[in-house]
Amino acid sequence: MPLFEIETDSHIVITWAEDEPAARQVVEDAYPGESVTRMTRRPRDTWVISKAVLGIDGSMDPCNHARDCLSKASGDKVHAIRLYMQETGTDLDGARKAIESNMVMGW
Repeated sequence: MPLFEIETDSHIVITWAEDEPAARQVVEDAYPGESVTRMTRRPRDTWVISKAVLGIDGSMDPCNHARDCLSKASGDKVHAIRLYMQETGTDLDGARKAIESNMVMGW
């Protein structure tokens, strides 16, 4: 079964599907209000993301660190962002993304 990379206005979805219409249906079921802006059938059945591209160098797990900052801040997002910036040297936007994405996961 082919692997598809599907980009919408707000998401990038990686999914297996029989064909392009089936891949579009996956996105429509998951995100009914969004339209597909780009779809690519991947040449292989594997998806690889470089940690270096994401800014993960192996010395620190950003998700664990973000959850630790949220815990120290008792769930206060603004305080957790400040802690994350202070402890990692990350800029405001990067710290906000790390904290908010881990809040969604239920730290």
